Amino acid sequence: MRMARSTGALSGLLIVLLGIWGALIPFVGPYFDYSFGVNSTWHYTSDRLWLDIIPGAVAVLGGLLLLVGTRRAACALGGWLALAAGTWFVIGPAMSLTWESGRGPIGAPLFGSTRQALELVGYFYGVGALIVALAAFSLGRLAPRPRLAEAPAAAGPATTVPATAPPPRYGTAQPYAPSEARARRRFSLRGRRRAAHERRPRAPVGQ
Repeated sequence: MRMARSTGALSGLLIVLLGIWGALIPFVGPYFDYSFGVNSTWHYTSDRLWLDIIPGAVAVLGGLLLLVGTRRAACALGGWLALAAGTWFVIGPAMSLTWESGRGPIGAPLFGSTRQALELVGYFYGVGALIVALAAFSLGRLAPRPRLAEAPAAAGPATTVPATAPPPRYGTAQPYAPSEARARRRFSLRGRRRAAHERRPRAPVGQ
């Protein structure tokens, strides 16, 4: 199903920027003393590959699908990829303890406590949480919406139609108002008189 390109454009662009940040910050952060483990630029390890580069690349791919995708399936795939990348950014440092010992595979955050908190947020938790939120928002916009019944056309003021009584059944007595009863009796009397007059034998013409 084709969709407007603007449906996930803003969320996709933000996810792309966050993915680039998450993938590159371990290598460029030491330029302004924002680093883990060692304060040297472009310091590569296999752990940084799994915890920073790969989830960042997956987030960029998902964001690009949301940014340029015109079909619901492609945009949904981008949203799920971004959601998985953001989730891994959040849980990756904790999961890394299963294959590494110590305070983490990329080392401990450096310098003062305030900067260490900012490094934890900027490298993993904050980046992952933002990507997850944007991906969830995009997937929510892609969800099919139920069709609402069309409202009836506006009409004038409603008029109340008086309810009519059902016709009486055959053989049942029908109540009448007093005036109507008198009229029926008068009509019946006239009818009987006319019938009696018609039954009288008429004399032959000329007698």
